[in-house]
Amino acid sequence: MTGSAGVSEYPMTRAAGCPFDPPPELRDRGGQGPMSRVRLWNGSEPWLVTGYAEQRALLADPRVSSEPHRPGYPLPAPLSPGRRAGVGFISMDNPEHARLRRMVTAPFTIKRIEALRPAVQRIVDDRIDEMLAGPKPADLVEAVALPVPSLVICELLGVPYADHDFFQASSRVLINRASAPEQRAEAQDALLGYLDELVGAKIGSPGEDLLSGLGERVRAGELTRADAAQIGVLLLVAGHETTANMIALGTLALFEHPEQLALLRDAEDPKVVAGAVEELLRYLSIVHNGRRRVALEDIEIAGRTVRAGEGLIMANDIGNRDPEVFADPDRLDLTRDARHHVAFGFGVHQCLGQPLARMELQVAYRALLRRIPTLAPAVELDQVPFKHDGFVYGVYELPVTW
Repeated sequence: MTGSAGVSEYPMTRAAGCPFDPPPELRDRGGQGPMSRVRLWNGSEPWLVTGYAEQRALLADPRVSSEPHRPGYPLPAPLSPGRRAGVGFISMDNPEHARLRRMVTAPFTIKRIEALRPAVQRIVDDRIDEMLAGPKPADLVEAVALPVPSLVICELLGVPYADHDFFQASSRVLINRASAPEQRAEAQDALLGYLDELVGAKIGSPGEDLLSGLGERVRAGELTRADAAQIGVLLLVAGHETTANMIALGTLALFEHPEQLALLRDAEDPKVVAGAVEELLRYLSIVHNGRRRVALEDIEIAGRTVRAGEGLIMANDIGNRDPEVFADPDRLDLTRDARHHVAFGFGVHQCLGQPLARMELQVAYRALLRRIPTLAPAVELDQVPFKHDGFVYGVYELPVTW
């Protein structure tokens, strides 16, 4: 849709029959230059940044803020009166962002994550066993894609998996663009209350999990209990939603590219599997409503002047299709070196949990394809319900057979 002044509304609509590609209008923008204006739901007109180089430059620029309460920040949806957008350190700037983030980095180091690989393999195998023992067709989302990262992040945080229906339902409301402000506020309050109670319980009876570590910092006076709960919500929601969507959407993309599926299924070298995951992350870029920022000072970039107080939206999905960076970018090529993609963002706010996400995806794709070589979609592509209405892209369900 185009406004009266010729400024397009954002987010844009994907083309029918092309669910893995960015919207055609967004692709056209990328071909016309790295910076242009778009119109949001509230009538504001922030900058849309489509160029890969410009996205990385701005995401790493300290003159750009992640704090949604600042004037000019391009809010993705309306807020209830008196509410503040964002949750946890992801919505803060340094030095407070760095201070809080440092408190939870240790469990996400590559060494610590690799130590979890056997446990994640068992979780994936158990879910596949259960799916194979059940009726056909099965919903891959409910059988494998959603429970695997939920089980893993619950174990890491110290959250009872028995409560997964509650926190999954609440997170679905939070990440749905169509949710009313009141619904989103209610879901956020419910999650915050839940995590606050858990942190309180960990303070009294600590374990070896991440929430217990936060509880220790609360006891030491380094962190407020409210901040600990906010961090818990951030890690719980981000820790299962993004990976769950990538497992299902990536599997569907492989179904549509059988030669690439065969390459991943038959790979013996873990480096080949790891490279395939990077390419799927680049190709699908499930954070498809842009990473949002606001300029704190005037910034000269790409021949444009971004004024202080103007919003910025980094469209990483089209940045990952920049032909100056990725040859033949619209082709899924699992042999491509795609490690420099921006699917996890860039700069100080780059996704904390990316080592965990990578490892889970490597285990899940390989196990699904090796253990069920006849795995196939049970419906046509146009019958799959895609999450066009979410802040995170994926599928609501994926019926499969074998």
